[in-house]
Amino acid sequence: MYILAPSLLAADFNILGEQIRETERAGAQYLHIDVMDGIFVPSISFGMPLIRSIRETSGQFFDVHLMIMHPQRHIKEFAACGADGITFHLEAAENVQELIRQIHGCSLKAGISIKPGTPMEEIFSYLPFVDMVLVMSVEPGAGGQSFMPEAFERIRALRSYIDAHALSVKIEVDGGVGKKNVRQIIDAGADIFVAGSAVFKKRSISDNISQFMEAFKEKEGIR
Repeated sequence: MYILAPSLLAADFNILGEQIRETERAGAQYLHIDVMDGIFVPSISFGMPLIRSIRETSGQFFDVHLMIMHPQRHIKEFAACGADGITFHLEAAENVQELIRQIHGCSLKAGISIKPGTPMEEIFSYLPFVDMVLVMSVEPGAGGQSFMPEAFERIRALRSYIDAHALSVKIEVDGGVGKKNVRQIIDAGADIFVAGSAVFKKRSISDNISQFMEAFKEKEGIR
């Protein structure tokens, strides 16, 4: 089953609760919540107070993506405010295995991510221990960027490794994901699709999500 994870970075915060409810009604199973500290990436975004405030609004899986230095300092707090899964960056982790254990110890799903310039092979040894790998198809830190075509090969290489080793880890893709390229990303081997502008901009949220769902059903039918 393919999963859509609308990215809150692209939402209208004047009507955030209403938009979150619309994504859920339209069938988006996850919400992708980017947490940025202005150090690991240049931008600064929301954190624990926002997650806590919207937790009662949604029954969706809160997919929290930590683009921060020293993520181990905050795992318990993000768990307490409503995260269901936490993804950290390899480049920001001081002890990867301990961080994975810490996340699982809070009864959360654990994900690992790397920047586009980091060789994919650097995370292979951790794949048996995580639930998800987040492939960044843009440079992390800002919404609205275009999908990097080289990400297709990275997704394919990751899928090949996962399948060859009979691992259950899911592949999530974030950055420039939209209706025009979602089928290609599925074919490369992805399972979870983070979409910001493609969900929250231009047409209605429900109409935008319906196009993703059509692509998912089409591809699931020929798996």
